[in-house]
Parts: sequence; C-alpha cells; structure tokens
Amino acid sequence: MKYDDTDILIDKSLHNKIDEKKHRLDALRPLPKDAMKKLLKDIKLRHTYHSDAIEGNTLTLQETKLVLEQGLTIGGKPLKDHIEARNDAEAFDFMLQLVQKKTPFSQEIIQQIHNIVTKGLLKDSGKYRTGNVRITGSSITPPSYRKIIPLMDEYIHTIKNLSLHPLKKAAIIHHRLAWIHPFFDGNGRVARLATNLYFKQEGYPPIILKQEQRKIYYQVLHQADNGNLSPIAMFLAKAMNEALQFYLSVFIDEERLISLKELAKNSPYSQEYLSLRARQGKFDAVKLEQVWYSSTRALKEYIKTIKTQ
Repeated sequence: MKYDDTDILIDKSLHNKIDEKKHRLDALRPLPKDAMKKLLKDIKLRHTYHSDAIEGNTLTLQETKLVLEQGLTIGGKPLKDHIEARNDAEAFDFMLQLVQKKTPFSQEIIQQIHNIVTKGLLKDSGKYRTGNVRITGSSITPPSYRKIIPLMDEYIHTIKNLSLHPLKKAAIIHHRLAWIHPFFDGNGRVARLATNLYFKQEGYPPIILKQEQRKIYYQVLHQADNGNLSPIAMFLAKAMNEALQFYLSVFIDEERLISLKELAKNSPYSQEYLSLRARQGKFDAVKLEQVWYSSTRALKEYIKTIKTQ
C-alpha cells in the first residue's frame, strides 16, 4: 500500500515535544550500560503485564513480577497466564537481541516472535494460519488465509522502503500487522513487539500500551481499519512521549519523575490542578500504575508557558 505524510496526522505540539525529548536523549548517548539494563528490566516487566492484560491475562503487575523474577506459580491463576507472561518476557528479550544484532525486519522474524509468544499455548506456534477467522466484536473480517503470504511480503516491503517520520510509520507497522492477522492467535502481542522492535531500531525507547486504555486502543485500531490512521498514530505518540520521559528521568536529575502530590508542594498549583492539566495534555506528565508523575523541568516549562500567554 502507498502512504503519504499527509495521510497520518499527529498533534503538532505533541510531535514537537517528542522530537525535542528524543534530541535530548540522543545527546546523552552512549547511555550507561548498568542503568540501561535496570531500566529495560523494568520496562520489560510493565510491557509484559500490560500487553498480556490487554488480551485478558488475569495476573496483576506484582504477580507478573513474581512469575518472571522468582519463577513462582500464583495460586488460583490459570497456568496459561503464567506461560503467557514468561513467553512475552522472553520475546521482549529476543526483540532487544534483534536490535543489538541489527537484524532487519522479515517474515521469519515476525514468525520467530510469534513462536516465542505462543509456545506451549498453540500447536501452530510461529506458523501462519491455515484457515479463515473472525474477530469477536469487530465489523472487519481479516483477509483470507490464502492472501497472508503476499500481504506479508507487501508488509515487509513497506517497512523497508516507506519514508515517513518514525511515529507515523509505527502506526502503519502496528495496524497493518494487526489487520492482516496472520496467525490464529497472538497477533496483538506480536504487533506490539514488532512496533517496539521498529522503535528500538530507530533509536527510540520501547512503548507500553496500557491495559486501562484497552477500550481506546481497540477504538483507534477500528478507525484504522476504516482508513483513518491518525487516531492510532496519536495513541502511539502519547505512549512514546511517556516512554521518552521515563528514559530521561533516569539520566537527568531535573527530569526525575516525582508524583504530582509531591511536585505540588513546591508549586503555585495544587495537585488537583496539575492532574487536570495533565489529563488535558497541557502539562507534561506520565501516568504509571494509576499515579501521575512529572518533573521539575516540566513544571518550570509549564509556568513559563503560562506567563507568556
């Protein structure tokens, strides 16, 4: 398929904010290896929890941590949920290895990711579906299984040759794979990992699509099914803005994440006001496990913006 820059729209202020944060992150490279190892371990945990929860996994974040780090089995929780968590964490590590080795996108890579994600869960792990499917609750029927290989050929060609800003290209990478639906199961988890593989290859941090935004996530995918890729591009861009802030908070003291409750103590604004402006997208903040965080730098920038209005 052909795509133009004007086909996908992202809010200009958010786009600029992401570009500016990416520039600041690049200026810090090379990033300390020990700090990066710890950071990626945390991101892997949260990505695994949220990606699985979107698909109905019942493990909590803390239970996922116990399964991954201590190998525990959580009483009362399905064995399938434990396998999914371990598989997704392994697939995340595999994705990082691909980035380190500078392995290009290919159908084989997508199939390898699927094989890791679904091993022990599906008989046909890593293999394209051999029958037609319907997606519950969706008005769109995935393409015939007979079209999967040529569609995946086109998909890989698009990834390798399409010249767009990474934020816009990521929307195509994510949605197109989900739309082709090449596997009987596990397509969403593979699409989220493939998107992060692309982002990492482009020097961006991995993003986390949160389970509490599941309804919005499916809505923007549905809009993309109907030809409008802008909503999913915005959805991914907001996740990237948070991911970049999370990275910067580790390496720059002024960027360190502080809860809005604590930040408000040394601010002319109340916690409630800052939370409102954060929800409106007017104050640069991130939400981690239901708690809003921001930084002293973001607060200074916000105050400066208010004074110039």
